[in-house]
Amino acid sequence: MSDMTYTRMGNSGLIVSRLCFGTMTFNLGSEWLPGVAKVGQDDATQMVGAALDAGVNFFDTADGYSSGESEQVLGKALGKRRHEAVICTKLGFRQSDQINDAGLGRTHVMKQIEGSLTRMGTDHIDLLVLHKTDFTTPIEETLAALQIAIDHGKVRYIGFSNWPAWHGARAIQYQRDHRMTPFVAGQYLYNAVARDTEQDVLPMMAEMGAGLMAWSPLAGGLLSGKYDPDNLEDGDGRLAEGGDFLDIDKATARSAISTLHDIAKAHEAHPATIALAWVLAKRADHTAIFGASKMSHLKAALTAAALTLSVEQVKALDTVAPAGKRYPHWFDTMMKDEMFSTKLS
Repeated sequence: MSDMTYTRMGNSGLIVSRLCFGTMTFNLGSEWLPGVAKVGQDDATQMVGAALDAGVNFFDTADGYSSGESEQVLGKALGKRRHEAVICTKLGFRQSDQINDAGLGRTHVMKQIEGSLTRMGTDHIDLLVLHKTDFTTPIEETLAALQIAIDHGKVRYIGFSNWPAWHGARAIQYQRDHRMTPFVAGQYLYNAVARDTEQDVLPMMAEMGAGLMAWSPLAGGLLSGKYDPDNLEDGDGRLAEGGDFLDIDKATARSAISTLHDIAKAHEAHPATIALAWVLAKRADHTAIFGASKMSHLKAALTAAALTLSVEQVKALDTVAPAGKRYPHWFDTMMKDEMFSTKLS
């Protein structure tokens, strides 16, 4: 029996491991993000097998990762164990210079679903996530296309990623009003030093029945403890090769890394394990997407599921980079009715 923990994905019957193996590192030789996508088929097959053996049933990929090579590698790595896995793949980014080969229009959505099924060698996608917004396409068209795929058995559950909170809420309400299958997952950037989603996105998803898939829970590797925030180029990984697109404040990063090291020492664990455990500790239905380019990365991530942080340890990380409140959030806090809060808590 593994120590893996599980949750239902949002308001659905889909049960997933709280740790999701992200396969952006899987590659068959393309030059797409060479500092990231560098895991070939043999190593990927070994890691996927180890993840399954450890109780991970949740795997994340996308049609845009190495031009679909990630999907191919994942499909082959799962092989005869496909039935043990919940596969999430994503679509929406441009695939070629043909005008319709991008976005969330009916033509592109249907084409990419078929392409993903072929590349992964499967007859269905467990969870299909819209990778980005497309405000050039009516949301009604996108939702209708997804419903067709669901009705035909090619997609079982759906989600969105990187959407404004209002857009996600509007879409789910439309689905409810028209008796369509609703979104049950939201994939968003979330970690101890990037917490913007706490203001609008996470409350919206909790209200509307969508579960969080946190991407970059290690802030691109920054929270793994292997980097000096002031000298990223001296590290070993994506940040050393120019992948610092999150632009985390250096002082905040140093404070977070120091706190992670202190907590890791108390647990005799890796700082990366603590960073993942923090995401899982925030809500019982959160899932965190971890990546790995080495077996040692995988092992460090897998231990996060069974690691319980104390209330004090969670708070210690919380204070490093609290989500900044903007209007109307600060106004709402300031005007909170204390009697309601006291009597109704």
